[in-house]
Amino acid sequence: MSTGRDGVLTHGARGIGALLCLLLALLTAVWIIRDLTIAQHGADVWRTWLGEARRPREFTAWATSALDPLLVLGALTAAVATLRGAVPSSVAAGALLSLAAATALLRLPLVWVLGAGWLQGLDGGLTERARLTALAQLTLVAALVVVVVAGRKSGGRAGRRAGHAVRGLPEGASAAYGVVHAVPYGLPDPERPGRPYRGPAVTAAVLLGAAGLAVAGWEIHWQAQLGGAVYRKGLLGDASVFRALLQPPVHWQAAALALLAVGAAAAVLRRAAWARPAAMTAAALLLVHGAVAVVFAVRTGEFGRFAALPVQARLEVATAAFVAAAGLAALVAAARPGTPDASRDADGVLAYGAAPGEARPPHAPPPPSRLPPGW
Repeated sequence: MSTGRDGVLTHGARGIGALLCLLLALLTAVWIIRDLTIAQHGADVWRTWLGEARRPREFTAWATSALDPLLVLGALTAAVATLRGAVPSSVAAGALLSLAAATALLRLPLVWVLGAGWLQGLDGGLTERARLTALAQLTLVAALVVVVVAGRKSGGRAGRRAGHAVRGLPEGASAAYGVVHAVPYGLPDPERPGRPYRGPAVTAAVLLGAAGLAVAGWEIHWQAQLGGAVYRKGLLGDASVFRALLQPPVHWQAAALALLAVGAAAAVLRRAAWARPAAMTAAALLLVHGAVAVVFAVRTGEFGRFAALPVQARLEVATAAFVAAAGLAALVAAARPGTPDASRDADGVLAYGAAPGEARPPHAPPPPSRLPPGW
């Protein structure tokens, strides 16, 4: 994906992208409100998200998990970032694509899980509405990708290079009213706007990579310990592992988060301009994933008798704490501002006849009141 000044999202693409983000947030928020209405106590929804077995007021099932409010917050954040003109196009595109990737991975298994007929005791209309919600969100995700890919226009550096080629001037030279202001050769090109600085990028990459590999390591362990048949139920879905209507199977969720974390780590290590939103998305998901497990261990008393736990249980709790801490630290590192747009200062004062992005030469003559003969 082209980013930076050579791939600018149009105003129309930004507006459509923000609208799609708001629709994604609305579809999930409706189910959160629904869970609050069927809960015996408002706090039961929160306790259910933390892993406790709470029953709703009616004979039905919970719809949301701890990741759903995070998806709502992420969609709203992406919408705001997309609408803000001060946010570079590469960062806005990264926010849209990161939201699309996370939503697609977490909603995809619901298409077959909710349509398999395993949940016999539940209202068929309820499961069908949840399945339609997942399909609608997957459609919105596909639309987000189309908006980012098709909603770009060339500009900035590419346009200036074409202009210099036509006028026969060397790249990096600026001309206005007969005055050529050459930029010395050998100077490095300015950083693309929004690109993470090296220190925060390496920090976020190491933390995300370590946390993602830790989660993936446990999935490999569970696959070997449980066997292929049992593990497949937790990966692709089964009535025995059902938790909530919009929650993916437990092993699918862990594998999806590991994939997002490792992918974001690779992108931010390359210091791609769109990598900061991807790293923030993966870090926030890891933070919630690990924090839920840690809070559950605290509420069940496992932390109080940590030394007496079996080795595997201690490793699980320690891994959850590490994933939560790494997610929080990576989120802080990725949230650091990226490189500023150097072209904004240059665009402040333009020479007569100069193209956007070309600075006025120091001693350029003022524009003539009357053009010379033969001009």
